[in-house]
Amino acid sequence: MGNLFGRKKQSRVTEQDKAVLQLKQQRDKLKQYQKRITQQLEREREIARQLLRDGRKERAKLLLKKKRYQEQLLDKTENQITSLETMVQNIEFAQIEMKVVEGLQIGNECLKKMHQVMSLEEVERILEETQEAVEYQRQIDELLSGSFTQEDEDTILEELNAITQEQLDLPEVPSEPLPEKKPEKAPTKARPQQADMVAAS
Repeated sequence: MGNLFGRKKQSRVTEQDKAVLQLKQQRDKLKQYQKRITQQLEREREIARQLLRDGRKERAKLLLKKKRYQEQLLDKTENQITSLETMVQNIEFAQIEMKVVEGLQIGNECLKKMHQVMSLEEVERILEETQEAVEYQRQIDELLSGSFTQEDEDTILEELNAITQEQLDLPEVPSEPLPEKKPEKAPTKARPQQADMVAAS
């Protein structure tokens, strides 16, 4: 249990990621230094103006020399920042290229495995077997169609004619509706007077 929970997970941060992070940190530090020097140059320029107003020309000149030196440092800092940013972009693009190459390699390996399973010879063999199966079936059909003798053909025709005649001999179904059957009336009994008259005669 201790080994299970104590096992360190493999870090996904690569050496390239660490290098990019360090370069970005250096770039950010140079930008902070650049901002600080820019603000200092503005202050020193104001101080030089004040010294000139006070008539301290040599002191103002010395301060402007210092300011010029710092401006040169500022230009170098700008070049260094540009170099760092270019380096970061190159590394990040190289990482993308590596992923593309890895993807192509995986794809090529997959294609190779598929080609091993289904080689060109295997495809040709399957096509040949399919063609042979079609040809074999065609030969069977030809044999079946030519296996009947003339007597067999005559027997088949006689059976066909007999079935046709049976259909012709069937009675036709009447097209008119059948007449409805009316109910029969019960015989009426003779009245007594009529019966007496018949007896007297």
